[in-house]
Amino acid sequence: MNAILTPLPLFAALAACALAGGAHAAGLTVVARDPYASAIVVDADNGKVLFEDRADLPVYPASIVKLMPMLILIERIEHGLLDPDEKVKVSADVTRIGGTQVWLKEGESFTIEELMYAMMIRSANDAAAAIAEHVAGSRDNFVEMMNERARQLGMTSTRYASVHGLPPSTGQKADITTARDQAILAMELAKHKEVFRYTSTRKRDFRPDAPIGKGRVEMINHNPLLGLVEGCDGFKTGFFSAAGFSIVATAERNGRRVIAVIMGSKTKEARNAKARELLAKGFLEMPPLQTHTQTTAVTSNAPPATEIPDRKPVSPFWNWKRITLGLVSVVGILWCLGALLHRRSRPRGLDY
Repeated sequence: MNAILTPLPLFAALAACALAGGAHAAGLTVVARDPYASAIVVDADNGKVLFEDRADLPVYPASIVKLMPMLILIERIEHGLLDPDEKVKVSADVTRIGGTQVWLKEGESFTIEELMYAMMIRSANDAAAAIAEHVAGSRDNFVEMMNERARQLGMTSTRYASVHGLPPSTGQKADITTARDQAILAMELAKHKEVFRYTSTRKRDFRPDAPIGKGRVEMINHNPLLGLVEGCDGFKTGFFSAAGFSIVATAERNGRRVIAVIMGSKTKEARNAKARELLAKGFLEMPPLQTHTQTTAVTSNAPPATEIPDRKPVSPFWNWKRITLGLVSVVGILWCLGALLHRRSRPRGLDY
């Protein structure tokens, strides 16, 4: 539970090869289980594992694949290599992609940002493909970029074969990953706060100026935890039959972020329930925040209290002794003045 998040390359890589080989030769092996095939919960700040269960079991990521294109795009935008307002022209190949989509048409043009929203909110496969072709020249080239970035991150048990996560066609290989590798990817995504602008948006229209039914697509985020789990602002769900229902979820509370990965649930309801449960468990497993009492430093030239020398109490100036002495002095002065005046007032010649 307390280990820092690190992959187990040898076991997981061998298992992934076996799973991929079976998928390629005889159709996809069903990995979905009840309540899930694998799961892991980590502290996003330091990678500390708060919970794990078969986290290195090879699974199919399905549409969770799109998290890697998202990371690549955000990084390129931040480095000035890509402009989110840049226009992407849709090719004929993109329009032939199946699954969830926003029904891109050949020759249409959309900004990178619009397609990123479509990829994250609606999980649009055609949007992911259009971006990949624009950035790398072809989808195959972009897949190479995805695998290279995975290697750099230490996702040793992941092998991408597509930009969208659809089940492979005949002769194609399946995307393979593990819950642990997806947690590594999610931690990297969480470093880029701009990601959450896309993953936390619950509703947005694609082609907003077009009438409903004539091009406009009302996109509803597939993440069921948004607005339901406190602090939840990402990331992505995925599903196809053999893969089961999966989610990479995250929430932030009081400046602390937890990431929960649930892969291969048999039902959407089981996945959602486990995601909520494990996020809550993650926050409970985190050590309490260290509270430090902050004091304002005041500069003074006076010595510290412990160094003040002993002093005798100082009496008030007008104590009773001083008052008595003063009164006696006044009386004496007045008596002398009276005697002098009396003598001067006597007639001359009477002195005797």
